[in-house]
Amino acid sequence: MRKNLILSFVFTLFVSMSLFSQNSGGMNLPRYDRKSFHFGFLIGYNQFDFMVKPNNDLSPFDSLMVIESSPMSGFNLGVISDLTLGKYFNLRFIPTLSFGDRVLHYTIKFQDSVYFDVNKKIESTYVDFPLYMKFKSSRMNNTRLYVIGGLQYSLDLASLSKKKNTNRDEIFVKLKRDDISFNAGVGADFYLTYFKFAVELKMNYGFMDLIVREGNLYSNSIDKLNSKIMQISFLFE
Repeated sequence: MRKNLILSFVFTLFVSMSLFSQNSGGMNLPRYDRKSFHFGFLIGYNQFDFMVKPNNDLSPFDSLMVIESSPMSGFNLGVISDLTLGKYFNLRFIPTLSFGDRVLHYTIKFQDSVYFDVNKKIESTYVDFPLYMKFKSSRMNNTRLYVIGGLQYSLDLASLSKKKNTNRDEIFVKLKRDDISFNAGVGADFYLTYFKFAVELKMNYGFMDLIVREGNLYSNSIDKLNSKIMQISFLFE
């Protein structure tokens, strides 16, 4: 799925450059970059995933054979505020609402040569508060390439960290509510007649161990669980 997302970004970028980079009517928005401050919004497609580190000592869980994570698709909406710091640098604050799911797969040995899979779906609704530094190239007619990076605080509104597991037959995996992550990405700005449009690919790597351990096989068999998210965003500024 991650490969498909990257291919989608490359295809979208190629189509956008083909459509918007032609100089059919001269330079659009020639004074746009003189603004000290501007706003906008973004819509995007994401894939939520985990970086899973199993517990080194699985002897208490000798029936557990494999723990894996698989990404699932979601979407995000955000509001852009951009401060120009110089010819090539901008400081950006983009509060975003992100929706997505992830699945943890557990392969458990029931009897000799008898295995079964248990899937734990985890839903998340994040309110993200990222602060980015944007480094952009010189403007090439109506196109400008850039790289972006920064830190982000995320609050998971769908976190079940305070909910109790009361049904032993349907134990759910809990995630902590708060996360801090590093974001990095690349993109391209296209100056249109009335606004600036951008296509951006970004990766998000969480620093915090998100798993809430409750003494059951599904939580205590994991030593560390970090968030990993890939996003394609379309920005209108």
